[in-house]
Amino acid sequence: MLEIRGSTTLLQVYDMTTALDFYCRILEFETVTLAGPPDDIGFAFLRRGEIELMLNTIYEMSDRPPSHDRAREAGHGDTCLYFACPDVDAAYRYLQSHGLEVREPTEAPYGMKQLYLRDPDGYGICFQWPVKSAAASESDRWVSR
Repeated sequence: MLEIRGSTTLLQVYDMTTALDFYCRILEFETVTLAGPPDDIGFAFLRRGEIELMLNTIYEMSDRPPSHDRAREAGHGDTCLYFACPDVDAAYRYLQSHGLEVREPTEAPYGMKQLYLRDPDGYGICFQWPVKSAAASESDRWVSR
């Protein structure tokens, strides 16, 4: 039998300081491990509840270009982290209060209320929760686990 106990996502980031500010200050992840000197952190292991996330710099500090590679970021268009969020409207207000430009949540045809945004490196993030209806009751089971 194959036993699996969770999943951790690894994201390659342009600037670790910016990524840590976003994930720790705004999304309230806690730092578990940082690797590298304070002025050149190359790896971070973060946790928020049962959610684990790893960040790794795509460039060594000495090799980092002066600005983001927008073509590379465009390739992240199909990568999205989905977070179960019981109050999507409160998440919207919270993110706005932290200076993020986000569009109002919408309801997907399959019964999920969703709020989408992008992190500083162009990765998608979605806060979502089932809309309470007969159609959503089935999807409510997988979110509440």
